[in-house]
Amino acid sequence: MKHDALSLLSLAARARRVADGEFKALEAVRKRKAYLIILASDASENTVKKFRDKAAYAKIPVAVGESMALMGRAIGKDDRAVIALLDRGFGEALQAKLQDTPLE
Repeated sequence: MKHDALSLLSLAARARRVADGEFKALEAVRKRKAYLIILASDASENTVKKFRDKAAYAKIPVAVGESMALMGRAIGKDDRAVIALLDRGFGEALQAKLQDTPLE
């Protein structure tokens, strides 16, 4: 994840347009409120599989971000394995910033 992407993630958090943590992100996916799922590079295999499956079913793109510590720091919280963006504009902008990173 580039510095620009982390800054954009931080901006989305300040605008309260993120669902952070497994429980909140999963709820956003189930309610079809998520526009992009970002998984930490060091998230557990179980978490990665669960969110890739749920996101594929809901047709929500998934990106791989930085470590849990960096992702949490970007949104002003402790370590986070999963962050869901709840705004189409932020989701599309972050996808554009992450073009080098494969999205699924």
